[in-house]
Amino acid sequence: MPKVVDHDEYRKELLSQCFDLFADHGYASLTTRQIAKALGVSTGTLYYYFPSKEDLFMQLIEELTTQDLLRATAQIQGLSTLRERILALGDFLEANEDYFIKQTLLMMDFYQQAGIGQSRVNEAVQRVSVRSRDEIMIALQINDPVVATHVLCLCDGLISERMVDPAMVSYRQQAELLADLLTAYLEKFPGGKR
Repeated sequence: MPKVVDHDEYRKELLSQCFDLFADHGYASLTTRQIAKALGVSTGTLYYYFPSKEDLFMQLIEELTTQDLLRATAQIQGLSTLRERILALGDFLEANEDYFIKQTLLMMDFYQQAGIGQSRVNEAVQRVSVRSRDEIMIALQINDPVVATHVLCLCDGLISERMVDPAMVSYRQQAELLADLLTAYLEKFPGGKR
């Protein structure tokens, strides 16, 4: 009897093995053939699920974002104050710092190769960014996309600064400062009015 394959589940299984592969070798240096070999599948199988290396990478970024948002939301969910939610977000970043540093370096490598101009590839990254912003709004209970974007920029900046000088940048200290600033801002401008 032929084996029944859940194609979506198998695609996700292949993607789950790709992050470390890309993080260890970089986006630019891997070929589709090398990826297939490392995954233990034929290039034909890989092309069946991912028409190109870029498509594989974009699907990987979208899947990682989905998982990251689920994990972050689970850590924040149920906390009653904005301060508690922001501190929990800082704790989440700190607990997963190595992973987020790898992810940041991988994205930089990708953009170095792909360029930053408008393209189909960048649309997937933009979708991830919008989804992350929207989830931040929900998780932190902030009804202002500009403020949520600011939080995402701070998270990205913290990770980058930790790569440069970990002794000078504390997730907890920055989360506390962000909580103080946002609390004061939202008291002055309820609903995000500026």
